[in-house]
Amino acid sequence: MDQMEVAKDVSKNSPGNIQTQLQEEYLKSLESLEEGQLIDGVVIQVTQDQVFVDVGYKSEGKIPIGEFSVIPKIGDTVSVVLMQKENKYGEVSVSKQKADVKVFWKNLRQAFQDKTPVEGTIDKIVKGGYEVDLGAGVRAFLPISQSDSQKVEKPEKLVGLKATFYVERLYSDNKVNVVVNRRKFLEEQTETNREAFFKNVQIGDSVTGAVKSFTSFGAFIDLGGFDGLLHINDMSWGHVTRPKDFVKKGQEITLKVIRLDPEEKRINLSLKHFTEDPWLHFEDKYHVNDVVKGKVTKLTDFGAFIELEEGIEGLAHISEFSWVKKINKPEDMVHIGDDVECMILGYDIQAGRVSLGLKQVTDNPWEQLAEKYPVGTRFTRKVVKVTNAGAFVELEDGIDGFLHADDLSWTKKVKHPGSELEVGQEIEVMVIESDPDTHRIRLGVKQLSDDPWQTFANAFPAGSSVEGEVTSITDFGVFLKVPGGIEGLINKQNLTESREELFEEAVKKYNVGDKIKVVVVEVSPEKQKVAFSIKDYKKKVQREEISRYMSSEQENDSGSYTLGDFLKNKNN
Repeated sequence: MDQMEVAKDVSKNSPGNIQTQLQEEYLKSLESLEEGQLIDGVVIQVTQDQVFVDVGYKSEGKIPIGEFSVIPKIGDTVSVVLMQKENKYGEVSVSKQKADVKVFWKNLRQAFQDKTPVEGTIDKIVKGGYEVDLGAGVRAFLPISQSDSQKVEKPEKLVGLKATFYVERLYSDNKVNVVVNRRKFLEEQTETNREAFFKNVQIGDSVTGAVKSFTSFGAFIDLGGFDGLLHINDMSWGHVTRPKDFVKKGQEITLKVIRLDPEEKRINLSLKHFTEDPWLHFEDKYHVNDVVKGKVTKLTDFGAFIELEEGIEGLAHISEFSWVKKINKPEDMVHIGDDVECMILGYDIQAGRVSLGLKQVTDNPWEQLAEKYPVGTRFTRKVVKVTNAGAFVELEDGIDGFLHADDLSWTKKVKHPGSELEVGQEIEVMVIESDPDTHRIRLGVKQLSDDPWQTFANAFPAGSSVEGEVTSITDFGVFLKVPGGIEGLINKQNLTESREELFEEAVKKYNVGDKIKVVVVEVSPEKQKVAFSIKDYKKKVQREEISRYMSSEQENDSGSYTLGDFLKNKNN
């Protein structure tokens, strides 16, 4: 290289020329940017009031520290907006705040287009919903119907909540009008969590959830936006009356998974399965006819539930409360919390049932009843109830005997027992039947005296003559009362001996109260029936007269004597 070329090269690389080149390059770089453009810078210094950012120009951009929600560190990259390429001081002017707004709207539009969620804070309650702070000074409207996956009972509870939303709308009538939806995000999140649950959890696994709400049959447990059911029967091996006695609303509890149904999206949970089923050892401890102690836990119309131990509960039916008393309501004998003694009558381990008896631990008075009240026993007792069929008479506390209407009188037909007896009346009765097996005692009043029917039958067999009093006259005959209070019928065919005389004419001869003589044509004590005849009585009288007359004539005259002679003499 000659001296001329060397001189030119030195002149080219002289300090003045280098400075000039740098200035030209700087100016060219400035010319390639526009004011309002978003650029990135690097933090090179942080003071108490400002953050200095190198944006690649001859001077650093200065940003008030108040524009940062989080103070940056040296070396952090910060997005800013170029406000001025060179201000009156020859400095580059930048703004992080305006950059944040640009970045925010860019991301917000992208989220709206891509249907991706954004973050925000529910700031306050407004008409129809909430106002949500999305950041960068942008506020959105959240309709209350889209604010939660459940019905919002207390709107104020959501104020201040940081949450995730979908952007439903950005503009309306060419104005910014952002509307967001939280419910959609929660429902999607819930479905994702539920699918993961069914995929990863097995029956027998332990899971944690919060008590969400109660029903009459159990409690719903929030497992992460979706529910599992803790049924009342799975809270304890024993009897559970109120779910709230075992879990509290909002309580976080660990439970066993006992059933999974992905198709129906059902999850059943259990508290009791953390302990062993007490029924597994039931037969080692309890046997039929064992007398055991327990506590009354529940009363129903049909009996009382009695807990023998935690998890084992039996039922004492109301019919097993007393040998003799009729129990209408269980609380007449026992109350919840009572310690009682009872007998095991039977059990079904598979069904988890035990049948208990309260009366079986006391003596059965019916077993001594036959000895205490044998047939033929007479006593005076009180009438406790009158029915259409008869009356119940109390023998002793809880034991009644039945007095049928037919056993009130041998001769009187009692149609309405209430006309003869009343509650509280003291009457004398006799035991006529005793059956301890069926808990039945029959009583009688008429049996206190001899059967007049049998007495009458013995005194006046068929063919005997008897006198009686007319008690009533009917179309089919005349009723007659004879000694002993027995009443029988003179059938109209037996009222007259003349075939030509009509019943209507013959019956006119008699009146109620008349004393007439008849013949007994039939008597049946078993059926309490007797039939009389005037016709047969007259025939009998005629035969007796013939017999007497013939006997007297034979004594006075040894000649023959005939029925014709008797009738001839009778007519003369």
